[in-house]
Amino acid sequence: METKILVAEDDTSIRQFLNILLTREGYDVKVVGDGTEVSTEYRNYKPDLLLLDIVMPGMDGFEVIRNIRKESNLPIVILTAKEDSADKISGLILGCDDYITKPFDSTELILRIKAVLRRVKENKHSENIQNIVELPGLIINDTRHITEVRGQEVDLTPKEYALLWLLANRPDQVFTKEQILNQIWDSNYFGSDSVVTTLVRRLREKIEMDISNPNYIKTVHGIGYKLGVKPLKTIDLK
Repeated sequence: METKILVAEDDTSIRQFLNILLTREGYDVKVVGDGTEVSTEYRNYKPDLLLLDIVMPGMDGFEVIRNIRKESNLPIVILTAKEDSADKISGLILGCDDYITKPFDSTELILRIKAVLRRVKENKHSENIQNIVELPGLIINDTRHITEVRGQEVDLTPKEYALLWLLANRPDQVFTKEQILNQIWDSNYFGSDSVVTTLVRRLREKIEMDISNPNYIKTVHGIGYKLGVKPLKTIDLK
């Protein structure tokens, strides 16, 4: 069965080029030129990956990501202008899996797409082990991808959740920003560790009682971040 890729790009020439390029690579491709079309085609076409432009009519790419992430972990690769580092950071924080800058190299784009699809496949193979980690005042249920803070469920983006899960599963390890980039996005080519700083700040805003004196995510100055409390219990369900 062919892998399905939904392409959302408002530039006609780029959209046509991507259609030809991806079809030649053996993918089943559906293209749309308006952000509002993505929600409809996402449900009808049921793609395996979304290649998403940020600046589109109808609905911009960030809003598209927010809507999809409310109900799905569909792999998303964003297309963004080279100089728009803020777009890259925003997209990564919201939960996209990778980005490619315009103008882009065809070979690099295909390699990025294949890498994301490969990671998704590997993750599915590892889903037979499901964990629950309990910290003081915080429970992370990886079976249902739910986080509860002081008895209340909190809405985390996929990347916020991935960061918390990473730290909770290695409570004695200090992670550098580069290591966090490599672990969460499985890549070292994002170019700026400011995305990690932003991710940590946003996660703290959701789970900490006092972000000026964080309890769960501690800064290790000059190195990176670590879990600030010891897990009470970890349950492995096989």
